[in-house]
Amino acid sequence: MSMQLGETRERLLAGDAEFKRLAEEHSRYAAQLEQISKTPYLSAEDLLLESELKKLKLRLKDQMEQRAARLAKPGLSR
Repeated sequence: MSMQLGETRERLLAGDAEFKRLAEEHSRYAAQLEQISKTPYLSAEDLLLESELKKLKLRLKDQMEQRAARLAKPGLSR
């Protein structure tokens, strides 16, 4: 990750409500996945939930990366 992209993410977290919402949702999914991973035995429902959470988390990360990359390019705005 370039320094410019990292700085862009920090600016987005501080000043972009949509990016902040995406980041918070991503963190919630990560916390849920961590909780599931602590369970010694996963039921079929747990495995399905784990798979769905991973997909949702990845989708959010992709959206955040696209938004940050778009704003990190010189001369482009939201």
